Amino acid sequence: MTGERLRFDGWIAGVGTSSGTRLVVGHWPRSPFGAFSDVMVEHPDGERVLLAPSRPIADFVAATYRFDRIEVVPVSVTADAPAGDSVWLVEAGPLRLRLRTGRRSALGLLLSGVPAAFARSPVWAALCDVPARLLMPGVRTLGRAGPGRREWYGARGLRPVVAADALLDGVSLGALAPLDPPVAFGFGSAPRSPSLVRVTTTVELAPAWR
Repeated sequence: MTGERLRFDGWIAGVGTSSGTRLVVGHWPRSPFGAFSDVMVEHPDGERVLLAPSRPIADFVAATYRFDRIEVVPVSVTADAPAGDSVWLVEAGPLRLRLRTGRRSALGLLLSGVPAAFARSPVWAALCDVPARLLMPGVRTLGRAGPGRREWYGARGLRPVVAADALLDGVSLGALAPLDPPVAFGFGSAPRSPSLVRVTTTVELAPAWR
C-alpha cells in the first residue's frame, strides 16, 4: 500500500566553502506548494539550519529532513540562464550566495536524456542508487525520509559549480570548496564536487489507513 506522492521539480545546488560551512539550495518552480526556494546550511560544528520562506514549507521540509534550527525568512533565487552556463544569485535571510556553473560533463549529458517518466519512478531511482554511490560517494537516490516517509530523486541534468562566493551574517564563508564532509540532513548528501543538479524529487507520505 502506498501513500500520497508529492513531486518537486527543479534544481538542487550543493557547494562547500573553505570555512567549512556547506550549503544546499533547493529551487522548485513546480511543487505542491507552488514555486519556492529553500536553503539548508550545515556549519563546521555540525549544526544544521533550514532557511525556508514560509511556515508550511518549513514544517514540511523539517518533517522530511533533520535540522537543529529553523528560520522562516524571505528566500529568492534568480538565474540568468537556468538551463545552461549561468550565474545564480541566492538571498535567504542572513545568507547571500552567488554561484556560477560551467559546461556539462559526460555524466551531465547522459542525465539530460533521462525521460521525465523515469525521473518520477521509484524503480528507476532504485536502479540508479548503486551506480550513484559508486560514481559520487555519499549520494543516494532512494531512502527513508522522516517518520513514515520515503523519498527518491530522479536526476535529469548536472553541471559543475565553478565559482561561488557567500556571505552569512555579513561574514565571508571563504572560497569554493568540496562538499566535505557530506551534509547530514537526510539519507544522502549532495555530490562532493560542487554541483547544480536538475532533478525531480518525490516524497511519498505514510499511507492513510482507513
